[in-house]
Amino acid sequence: MYYDRTMKDCWNQAGEQFPVLLLTGPRQVGKTTLLQHLCGNNRRYITLDDPSLRALAVEDPALFLQRFEPPVLIDEIQYAPQLLPLIKMAVDADRRPGMFWLTGSQQFQMMKGISETLAGRVAILNLLGFSSRERHRLELDVPPFLPTRPAIKRREATAARSDLKSIYKDIWLGSFPSLTAGPVRDRDLFYSSYLQTYLQRDLKDLAQVGNEMAFVRFLRACAARTAQMLNLTDLARDADVAVNTAKNWLSILQASFQVHILQPYFSNLTKRLVKAPKLYFLDTGLCAYLTEWSSPETLAAGAMSGAILETHVLCELLKSWWHRGKTPQLYYYRDRDGTEVDFLFQQDQVFYPAEVKKTASPRRELAEPFKALGRLQKPIGEGVVLCLCKQVTPLAPDVDAVPVGII
Repeated sequence: MYYDRTMKDCWNQAGEQFPVLLLTGPRQVGKTTLLQHLCGNNRRYITLDDPSLRALAVEDPALFLQRFEPPVLIDEIQYAPQLLPLIKMAVDADRRPGMFWLTGSQQFQMMKGISETLAGRVAILNLLGFSSRERHRLELDVPPFLPTRPAIKRREATAARSDLKSIYKDIWLGSFPSLTAGPVRDRDLFYSSYLQTYLQRDLKDLAQVGNEMAFVRFLRACAARTAQMLNLTDLARDADVAVNTAKNWLSILQASFQVHILQPYFSNLTKRLVKAPKLYFLDTGLCAYLTEWSSPETLAAGAMSGAILETHVLCELLKSWWHRGKTPQLYYYRDRDGTEVDFLFQQDQVFYPAEVKKTASPRRELAEPFKALGRLQKPIGEGVVLCLCKQVTPLAPDVDAVPVGII
């Protein structure tokens, strides 16, 4: 059964403007399924996972493109960067929109090659796992999330459930289509296999990791720190590796879409702001698996329940933007007094704050941290406290408590 993806509209629009389209994202989030559904029988599908086709693409890229003329969909383009200069030549000779559709599961050399070779010719879009709206087959025709009252009202009528049990079941299971909408029923076996595939394929392509067990320790240490400020020294110590190794491995996790680094908002107007970024996993199910939570109930009652809820919210926020082909100006705020606002959107020079709380009974005091934003000396718009409440509830003149499922 095919599940609609928010990405379809912006992909089709980009396909009418650019000769090359690239869809990036982690493995097994549905990139190929989406594009095969969109192209139907109108273009040839080629996967470089096939060893013989990969060998041809690497050894004789010109012959490869003669055999597989556009319009064509080439899966896992990172395996044959030799194709990129030839694709550029083909595009320059014939600037038809939508000639080449490409997918890739990591960003290092692939993105470097594409930015150098196909600049101005390629549209690049990022796809993650199912959003909550995609998973529950709700209304997808909504704009990217911004915590303003008109935007909230538009989403409210088609929101997902926001009760504790439903939210943490989704968080624990994760957002991979095979688990949430496909035939796979054994969640632990899926993540064990996913991790093994990731270690054997992406790591081999991205960097020479001599000790896979040390890397798994590092991965688990990162999962335990999701939604926390990044301290490379502590991370390296817990994984028992050098700080430079930890820095290199963290860049690998970013390049393969396993983690997201959220930067703090920093202004030279005040020296009181913290400069350290925060670390988030991009799939809550994998994060919960790595930190060994055996059920949604134990996760909801455990020490990580607040951090994993914040991680879930960040993932949903990113999906609401990325799956529409947009990139949010999204930060977090923290000052040296310890006052923190989880998320800070900047749009048209106005800041919109959002806080995440694991509560079904939001109180007025939850809006207090937003007052610290006055130090930024910037216009501050409406704010929200995203929580497990059942309906939108005013907390202050410009702050509402909003159910997490509205995202």
